[in-house]
Amino acid sequence: MLNAKFVIASALLLSGLAAYGQAPPRRIISFIPAVTEMLFALGVGDRVVAVGSFDRYPPAIEKLPRVGALLDPDLERILSLRPDLVTVYGSQTDLKAQLERAKVPIFAYSHAELSDVTKTILDLGDRVGRAERARELTGEIERALADVRRRVAAIPRPRTLIVFGRESLSLRGIYASGGYGFVHDMVTAAGGDNIFADLKQQAVQATAELIIARRPEVILELRAEPLTPDQQAKELATWKQLSSVPAVRDGRVHIIADPRVVVPGPRVGEGAALLAAAIHGSR
Repeated sequence: MLNAKFVIASALLLSGLAAYGQAPPRRIISFIPAVTEMLFALGVGDRVVAVGSFDRYPPAIEKLPRVGALLDPDLERILSLRPDLVTVYGSQTDLKAQLERAKVPIFAYSHAELSDVTKTILDLGDRVGRAERARELTGEIERALADVRRRVAAIPRPRTLIVFGRESLSLRGIYASGGYGFVHDMVTAAGGDNIFADLKQQAVQATAELIIARRPEVILELRAEPLTPDQQAKELATWKQLSSVPAVRDGRVHIIADPRVVVPGPRVGEGAALLAAAIHGSR
């Protein structure tokens, strides 16, 4: 007689794959840092045979081949690795068409809101035969976010500028989060009120004059790559040009150089906690 646990596990696996009508993939290529993190968090990192140029986490990926990124996918190398699943950005229409012609299965990814992170994990878990683990993981993420929201619930919400791009050592070319997207949602969960919440788009080109007019009380500058202490000091000093802005005047400009605040993957709960600490102090 079959072991009951084995029967249950098999049923879960088959139900997760039924929608796709195929066996779980064994050779996966992921172009997308967020999805790469998801695959490892789902427990199928050993099936990943190549990653994109900008993948940095987890450390195990450093030994894997690189196959390009959003704008420069290396189709020849991809096909040479004989993948049975390639995760691609929804906007990579040419690559998707090429892979479909080569009969390589794809998982098309796009992100927008914070809720899309858990939805993607559930969809990906179904696709790779890890539906149960996907449900566990999304539960962990939702509990982490709920804990951050609880800790900041009774604290005043400062007006917050969220910057994710600008020219080095300059206040030119500033791109900030608008009122739509996972970064906006994470800052909201962390207890900040986005000064561009009224602009329902993911990115806003913010001039110095516009920032002065909106008067943020906190400025968060989010980066994926680390800075040296000297670089960080110089970049923070750049903001002193806007001395009339409350955040600058009160010393509440923070550079957070950590992928957890810019990658919409399994670590968004940790990212929200980092944002809350910057916005409110150590809470």
